[in-house]
Amino acid sequence: MFLATTTFEDFDRFTEVFSTTGAEKRRQHGSKGATVFRDPNEQDRVWVIFDWDAEGWKRFASDPEVPPIMQDAGHKGRPQVAEPGGQYDA
Repeated sequence: MFLATTTFEDFDRFTEVFSTTGAEKRRQHGSKGATVFRDPNEQDRVWVIFDWDAEGWKRFASDPEVPPIMQDAGHKGRPQVAEPGGQYDA
């Protein structure tokens, strides 16, 4: 699992593409799912927890079919993976 963030132009447009075309492309690269959170401080930002390994993410990010999907979803930039700050019990 990992956490990523991205900005978008329109939330409804983003979620439509994220849950259809984007989901199919992520599945092709081994994603088992994602949970999207709206940022409470930035209206055009989401945070996403992906059930995905690092290699699958790398394959997805380098797939030449991904940039047009992101453009269709209205991404303002490329998603960024949040750097881990540690792992703790409970």
